[in-house]
Amino acid sequence: MKVLVIGANGQIGKQLVQLLHDSPEYSVRALVRTEKQVEEFEHLGMEAILGNLEGTVEQLEEAAKTCDAVVFTAGSGGHTGYDKTLLIDLDGAVKMMEASEKAGVKRFIMVSALQAHHRKNWNEKIKPYYVAKHYADRMLEQSQLTYTIIRPGGLVNEPGTGKVKIAENLERGFVPREDVAKTILAVLNEANTFHKSFDIVSGEIPISEAVKNI
Repeated sequence: MKVLVIGANGQIGKQLVQLLHDSPEYSVRALVRTEKQVEEFEHLGMEAILGNLEGTVEQLEEAAKTCDAVVFTAGSGGHTGYDKTLLIDLDGAVKMMEASEKAGVKRFIMVSALQAHHRKNWNEKIKPYYVAKHYADRMLEQSQLTYTIIRPGGLVNEPGTGKVKIAENLERGFVPREDVAKTILAVLNEANTFHKSFDIVSGEIPISEAVKNI
């Protein structure tokens, strides 16, 4: 299975690309924004392609061609204005869905945010971000794609424990980015996660077991 990673140069994306590259089951293509980033991934023996979520659907379709799955881990980041949140986390995500369908890709993994599906539980400090995630997720659910939506709690850079808590609704909590990347890998080809969405925080259940119990 060939996987296109959107946001491959991000903190979750980099870890996921490495996991996919190391796995005998998958090959990976990294979507990045600069020639320098392309060179960095190619130096590591990985395929990389230039692309921009603010570009056209047709350009993103070209990036997705010959891939079997897309993982959307991109985000505008905490240092940009909410205009970029709208353009990347919402419109960029929806354009990538459209591009995936046009390219014949069936599988789509979305990295969202804890409780993005429940307005009453949104973090008021970053409410526009939650709005973007909420509606991007809804568009994915209404698409023809075989989706899985992963809604992690607060992301931290601590080493992963390999153990998580997964459920439809969870209280606020934290989860290492490493464990989110490993969960993405675990759900990619797991049929019982198709057309499912869930919250995820650190817990006591091994990732492989937690995924099989979704």
